[in-house]
Amino acid sequence: MDLQKLSSLMRRAIQDYDMIRAGDKIAVGLSGGKDSISLLYGLASLKRYYPENFSLVAITVDMGLGLDENEVDSVKNELSRLGVEFVIEKTEIGKIVFDARKESNPCSLCANMRRGALNNAAKRLGCNKIALGHHADDLIETFFLSLFYEARASVFQPVTKLERTDLTVIRPMIYIREKDIMGFSKDKPIIHNPCPADKHTKREYIKTTIKNLEKDNPKLRENVLSALTHPERNNLFPIKRDDE
Repeated sequence: MDLQKLSSLMRRAIQDYDMIRAGDKIAVGLSGGKDSISLLYGLASLKRYYPENFSLVAITVDMGLGLDENEVDSVKNELSRLGVEFVIEKTEIGKIVFDARKESNPCSLCANMRRGALNNAAKRLGCNKIALGHHADDLIETFFLSLFYEARASVFQPVTKLERTDLTVIRPMIYIREKDIMGFSKDKPIIHNPCPADKHTKREYIKTTIKNLEKDNPKLRENVLSALTHPERNNLFPIKRDDE
């Protein structure tokens, strides 16, 4: 996938769900991996020709587990070339979750603390929206996680208003498959934000389960994604049309 295709799919999602309006200052949650760096490239590209004027700032939450300075410098240089402000929010989240609390299932607490740090940084920088790099496969996996572990049919929303912080979370990559993001980002600079729980989570189990199911049904992901996003096949987050 090239940048034109990436930004085109992002633009479709943005317009379908009214994610961006004139004057928005958007904080891009830049974890440093393939998803968030692809999101940043796509938004930076859209910014040049999108009819609604908006601005961007990239925020990386440093969990205090050690970032590679060379990787950080590479990303910083690339963001400078793209004309995007880059902020690193330093925290002690890693030490709190893994050393002090010694959580047996740390993902929920870690995610909540990282979201809090990102939200606080976004507010401090004058942003009104936060863009996250969740893609189509994240959407599918979240649906199965909800079914398997919470006994409910639920997914994250394309647009979520955070009433307590007066911020709005947008997810412009919900129409883009992870395999396409991998192709786009293979030559892009990344930051390895280390996680001691990596590859040992419920989400990783769901990923493996879906891969196994795909051996018998190669269209599994395509069908689930269509069921979740098609306005006539579900009511989880139907497109809001002008005449409604």
